[in-house]
Amino acid sequence: MASISLLASFLLSLTFLSSLSYASPFSLEIHNRFSDKVRHWAESRGHPGAWWPQHGTSEYYAALAHHDRALHNRRSLATTSPEELAFSDGNATYRLSSLGYLYYAFVKLGTPNVTFFVALDTGSDLFWVPCDCKQCAALTSPSYDVNFAFNTYNPSNSSTSETISCGSSSCDEVQSRTCSGSNGNCTYSVSYASANTSTSGYIVEDVIYLTTETNQPQTIQASILFGCGQTQTGTFLEGGAPDGLMGLSISNVSVPSILANKGYTYNSFSMCFAESGIGRINFGDVGNSDQSETPLNVNAQSDYYNISLTGFSVGNTSYTSSFSAIVDSGTSFTYFNDPMYTDIVTSFNSQVQETRSTELSAEESFEYCYYFSSGQTSASVPAIAFTTQGGSSFSVNDALFTISSPAGNTVGYCLAIVKSSSLNIIGENFLTGLRVVFNRETLVLGWQNFDCYNTSAPAPYAYDPEKTNQVKVLESGSPHLSTMSSLILLFLVTMLFM
Repeated sequence: MASISLLASFLLSLTFLSSLSYASPFSLEIHNRFSDKVRHWAESRGHPGAWWPQHGTSEYYAALAHHDRALHNRRSLATTSPEELAFSDGNATYRLSSLGYLYYAFVKLGTPNVTFFVALDTGSDLFWVPCDCKQCAALTSPSYDVNFAFNTYNPSNSSTSETISCGSSSCDEVQSRTCSGSNGNCTYSVSYASANTSTSGYIVEDVIYLTTETNQPQTIQASILFGCGQTQTGTFLEGGAPDGLMGLSISNVSVPSILANKGYTYNSFSMCFAESGIGRINFGDVGNSDQSETPLNVNAQSDYYNISLTGFSVGNTSYTSSFSAIVDSGTSFTYFNDPMYTDIVTSFNSQVQETRSTELSAEESFEYCYYFSSGQTSASVPAIAFTTQGGSSFSVNDALFTISSPAGNTVGYCLAIVKSSSLNIIGENFLTGLRVVFNRETLVLGWQNFDCYNTSAPAPYAYDPEKTNQVKVLESGSPHLSTMSSLILLFLVTMLFM
């Protein structure tokens, strides 16, 4: 980043690199944009005055839900674990509502290295950054609510950059590629189904800087393919991933696949989601022997992390129902289609004591919201759990978000599930409190209650999914409430205090 001091990078010798056998997995912390740690990070760099919306207010959830609507139908590019690796520019990642409420990390590319603030998305394939721009997002903007400038990549400025030609075998790995001849550039065009969002450009190969997670960390330069994104449209020009997006899907062109195929680490990674919004992503992590697991459904038509479910329970009511769902870190709320949606929400509604409100049943479809009575600060709500293929139970830690008044008082809560007309998606809110392992080597999804602040061993999570006796504030809500939904939220809170 132009205004962020970068840590010095020490290059590992070629002798050491050649001796690596599934070297270190990579880990990074995940921070909510509005967490104290991110606030302190900004202030320590002399960037006061950034917008910090109050958690639980209508503005907070409006920012969350907006991202889901804009990015939902995107992506049409379309036991002991080994030592882990992390991005070299610190382990922190940040989830920012002003940037589409995706998770972001600082990533170094090229020689000399340049730092990019890229979105991390398990539902996307290709890694791309703004490059040789014909139409890219602005490097700075008041709407970003971050007080630093983004960067662009210039292949001619990197001594280790190589442009991939159409005749290269590397070009064959890239979906949605186009070629004008064997000696021409390997170009790509990725269309996202929401709001005419796309990126296009050509494929390059350069080094990304990683570090081993050991007592004596070593810096590694790993050669990877990524898109030189010359032209962006739609959401990418409006604040979503303005400095690039890193695909983490199961496709061969995603970053985890490239790192594993080249022997830098084991073909698996994990993401840990804390209620506070702080967590980690560990490349090469295969999880623990006592984690719950279910098979991943893999086919040639889809690179999503898709799992099968055989039933679910809401409080004291159980249902047998076979359906599949995508596990997606890039979606904040959870989406189900019928009949699962109707079964879940009606059963939940029948077991809560609070009075339901219909004012929030707007286009964003948070249909099941409830008001607290005067003086009420908590509620007893039914637990939600799913049975996965193979019999493992997936208990939901965070199925709700609370609504707060401008004064900070909690005035009610909503069931954070949105009705879908197509895909079933298990979003970030249902992953809270878990370390989720995407093991692409064994084609297994694993999960375990985990304290993201302690990466050495699982820790008891403060919220017991078996004892859902309180409503919790959800730091990880959905991205993309529309303007109409935001106004309805504001109207609802205002009416309560008139």
